[in-house]
Amino acid sequence: MRLAGKTAVVTGGSRGIGRAIVRRLAAEGARVVFTYRDDRVSADALVAEVGGGAVAVRCDQADPGTLPAVFEPVADGLDILVNNAAVADHTLISEVTPEHFDRVLTINTKFPLLAIRAAGPLLRDGGRIVNLSTLNTVVAGPGMVLYCASKAALEQVTAVASKEFGPRGITVNTVSPGATDTDMLRGVNTAEGIEASVAFTALGRLGQPDDVAAVVAFLAGPDAGWVTGQNIRATGGLLL
Repeated sequence: MRLAGKTAVVTGGSRGIGRAIVRRLAAEGARVVFTYRDDRVSADALVAEVGGGAVAVRCDQADPGTLPAVFEPVADGLDILVNNAAVADHTLISEVTPEHFDRVLTINTKFPLLAIRAAGPLLRDGGRIVNLSTLNTVVAGPGMVLYCASKAALEQVTAVASKEFGPRGITVNTVSPGATDTDMLRGVNTAEGIEASVAFTALGRLGQPDDVAAVVAFLAGPDAGWVTGQNIRATGGLLL
């Protein structure tokens, strides 16, 4: 129970990696507020599962106007912010429109940055911010321009925020998963592509959401107080 007495906000917590993060932080003793966009049934089921005062808040990251509601349940103070929610995207440069650019960058970069800004006054000294990026910022491919650009920008937000929040003992880090078995991964990759990723992974398998959640929990916990401004690539050795 390393996080007993702590309060956490996790965006995109109703499925995939986010759901595993909510479960892990709650298992470590934290009270967790998490966001979901559409699936209220799954969100309510997760609240019932983890207990501990967990709260699910509906939020659409394409609309920054939904941001204030995320922090209403933690108005009395916050210890951990995990920016996990994101949208996958596969669009060739020749197909990018201004509207499409704005949507992906808003969800994956603008909203997390504004969440950090909103969390700032609520975070207690010694708090933790963890942003979820992707291995694809260093292993790019055709059709990934908006996804890679948005996540690369978020990594730079991490670097700057670590400097700005450092005087308060607040750490800010990035976790960059590799090929992780989620609906998002399977929605934008072929079976052949996924098999190829496994073949190139040192540990010889797809990552699981719990693998990534364990790294996030470490960065959110007391043992990571001397780790900040870093990008931890939780890939199972997909990139060496």
